[in-house]
Amino acid sequence: MTTLALRRAVPRAGDLDAALGGDTLAELVRQFKLHGDAFRMHAPLLGRDVFVLSHPDHVRHLLVDQHARFEKGIGIERVRILLGNGLMTSEGTLWRSQRKAIQPAFHRLRVEAQVPAIVAANERLATRIAAAGGEPFDLGRHLSDITLEIVLRALFGGTYDVLVARDNPFALLTDEAERDLKFAYALRKLGGLLQAEIDRRRAQRDTTRHDDLLQTLIDARDRHSGEPMSDRQIRDEVFTLVVAGHETTASALCWTWYLVAGHPAVAAAVRAEASAASDADRARPAADRFPHAYRAIAEALRLYPPGWVLTRRALEATSIAGVDVERGDDILVSPFLVHRHPAFWDDAEAFDPTRFVPERAAVRSRFAYLPFGLGPRACIGEPLALAEMLAHVVTLAHRCELFLVPGQRVEWDARVNLRPRSTIQFTAAARRAT
Repeated sequence: MTTLALRRAVPRAGDLDAALGGDTLAELVRQFKLHGDAFRMHAPLLGRDVFVLSHPDHVRHLLVDQHARFEKGIGIERVRILLGNGLMTSEGTLWRSQRKAIQPAFHRLRVEAQVPAIVAANERLATRIAAAGGEPFDLGRHLSDITLEIVLRALFGGTYDVLVARDNPFALLTDEAERDLKFAYALRKLGGLLQAEIDRRRAQRDTTRHDDLLQTLIDARDRHSGEPMSDRQIRDEVFTLVVAGHETTASALCWTWYLVAGHPAVAAAVRAEASAASDADRARPAADRFPHAYRAIAEALRLYPPGWVLTRRALEATSIAGVDVERGDDILVSPFLVHRHPAFWDDAEAFDPTRFVPERAAVRSRFAYLPFGLGPRACIGEPLALAEMLAHVVTLAHRCELFLVPGQRVEWDARVNLRPRSTIQFTAAARRAT
């Protein structure tokens, strides 16, 4: 069969908003149910078709086996306006150099060193929630605030308290819901503050030592040239880590509590293991010590992956598990669709954390689950995000019992991240004296 015939064999299914806004995900879900693993949608804004691929074999070929044949695709221009040329948006030699420079900051030991501070922040959050006295509250706002605090403490270390002594200059991330040009302008104005901190640290490098992500960026050197990052590159990486590191985690935790609170048996199991654990284990939660909490988080990430779409553009003509693409073709892979693929997930729409018990996970394609992406461009912050989420769930489950306010209509909103369309109201009851 010719290349043209293969391309024509992939069904064409309506139009696609190339900006990936509005009801794009809802339309992808509808077309997936009609056409299955591979289809094309016409993007009028681009004047060409975009491939939508949803089989684990497509995931493996696109993100792992043949990743070097693709670059980031549609939608990345909007992200670049917001975050600059950081790790999320850069390509080629720059991306490889930056990835290697930043990777040590997410080493297991570096992540473990941050866990006590994460637990302490969540202890403070539990105290605030318990103090609500049974009144409904917006959990999402609390989660946005605490995940922002955690990522800023990881970035700035002890300098964090100085930066927010009066007003938190990064509060716009939680105060502003839209991620438009106005927000991008406001965020980039923080570059002056970042530059002042970079300059201060360089001036004091002989007398003061910092052990945080910003210092890792300042100290990083290209492995070939030995050159440091430019100041602009450091600022872009900070913006990337702040935005990506707080919004995705906050969304994932909000969905986790929505699902756990809606399934009393799961909630009871998570609370029971948190209460039965020793203080030492709760101070440094590990997945093998808190399997119910870990599996609830993993299942929430399956049903509501914050990164709901990944985009790629072909750098050359190639074949993706039998689908032929030409140079310049755009491809979408939606973890939301892959995670709900009925051929790989039984009763795929249901919340069932036991999917992630070892014996069930072992027989499932590892390319059917990608909440943090896969391959060389997988999210560099995955270890920190998972540690943060586990510490949060264990701490709150030990200190509080969360209840959904009845009668709410909860829907998802697929923008930059997959988040609830409106606030989800909870009530809380303290489980032990503070």
